[in-house]
Amino acid sequence: MRCKWCNEKNETYIKYHDEEWGELNTNEQYLYEMLILESFQAGLSWECILNKRESFREAFDNFDIEKIIKYDDNKINELSNNKNIIRNKLKIKSAINNSKIFKEIENEYGSFYNYLKQYIEKPIHELNKTTNNISDKISIDLYKRGMRFVGSTIIYSYLQAIGLINSHEKECYKYKNCIKM
Repeated sequence: MRCKWCNEKNETYIKYHDEEWGELNTNEQYLYEMLILESFQAGLSWECILNKRESFREAFDNFDIEKIIKYDDNKINELSNNKNIIRNKLKIKSAINNSKIFKEIENEYGSFYNYLKQYIEKPIHELNKTTNNISDKISIDLYKRGMRFVGSTIIYSYLQAIGLINSHEKECYKYKNCIKM
């Protein structure tokens, strides 16, 4: 049995639940991709974003941060007209801006993961939350640095996505991995 939120009719969602969600991943490229995708989730379902993930990868140059930080108005317009992704212009512009700040944080801390470790040193397990004091602090700091679409709920989801917060439910077959943390 899987977590209740996992739509068992959606193979993409099942694969995400089984192979990614709650699994610690400190790869910088993954951390970056997930932060950008999570920022597009604001006001939408994660399933919606996940279903468009491959289209996002294609549209955003496979999440090549060096390319994205150089996107200009022509690229913004191209993305705004791409029916395969979320075409919210504010989110698109924020993704570019957030990429620049992500890069600044990497330069400052040596990696984005090192930045995150000042707030959460090792994975934790908790259930039935959408924010906590960790996501609050990270959200506030990222916002002060100039990032947008990084509210505490988005950051909490991000921490779950990259495995720093593991929220597999007790009925889920992956729960046994949570209790070993």
